[in-house]
Amino acid sequence: MVRAVAATAWDGAATIDVIDVASRRPARGEVTAAVRATGISPFDLKQASGMMGRDERALPLRLGNEFSGIVTATGPDAVGCDGRPIEVGDAVLGQWLPGAQATELTVAAGMLLHKPAALSHVEAAGVLGSGTAAEHTLHAADVAEGDVVLVHGAAGSVGGMVAQLALLRGARVIGTAAPSRHPRLRALGVEPITYGDGLADRVRALAPDGVSAAIDTAGTQEAMTSSLTLVADPARVVTIANFHAAVAHGAQALGPGPQTERIRTAARLDLVRLAADGVIVVTIAAEFELERAREAYALLAGGHAGGKIILRP
Repeated sequence: MVRAVAATAWDGAATIDVIDVASRRPARGEVTAAVRATGISPFDLKQASGMMGRDERALPLRLGNEFSGIVTATGPDAVGCDGRPIEVGDAVLGQWLPGAQATELTVAAGMLLHKPAALSHVEAAGVLGSGTAAEHTLHAADVAEGDVVLVHGAAGSVGGMVAQLALLRGARVIGTAAPSRHPRLRALGVEPITYGDGLADRVRALAPDGVSAAIDTAGTQEAMTSSLTLVADPARVVTIANFHAAVAHGAQALGPGPQTERIRTAARLDLVRLAADGVIVVTIAAEFELERAREAYALLAGGHAGGKIILRP
């Protein structure tokens, strides 16, 4: 049997359990992998809280969508999204794989990439979800060399990736975070600033010539209000966490859809290469054994993990 993380009721972290599910042999174009590490994300928590629907027939709902592991079986014609055949013993990673928080996973080979040896399984399980979302925000905000970018939640898993990728584009990055996270952000090249009352004034003091774009990964009202105050063009204010406020004020709210899939899919190979080369850093906030998934989700629900949370079977 396979052990898998699931929501057993629509009550968030409190009703996360690890259940037994049947193993499945791979069909044509599929592989089975032993999971070595798997990430959890705010989207998983939203699912478990019933924010994506509360159909009781869906319970228990398996959770997760990104993992890294070792291939244990393959069906015919198993080829990864990088165009290379996948064989037993290969180390792989992938995202958009429902139910990835498990000890074993059988999935379409075309959703997987070969894991570079320089990237640990823990890092590999945390790079794609955060990295592709970050790349999407920068694409939407049209961030380029010479821009001054305000990143809300710059010490978080997605915000940290936004900051690093914006710097690679040649932008100057000002990032909000708790004071305890400032040294880590400075080491990455980010100019840290504390969130809270007077945020817009503190940003103006740092960037008197203005802010070109703002990326909100925090989802607070302060993040949206200050962004709209500081950025001249509301279309260059992008959020992944405060959809209603963004739409009401002409900012961009990024969610599921064909464009999202296209942009994020195109970013995967480059993100894995950058992480393997050490150009971008996957910040791991905490690691938990799979059986302690409920504790991991409780940490995520607190909202201040400071990086990616990983489960290890």
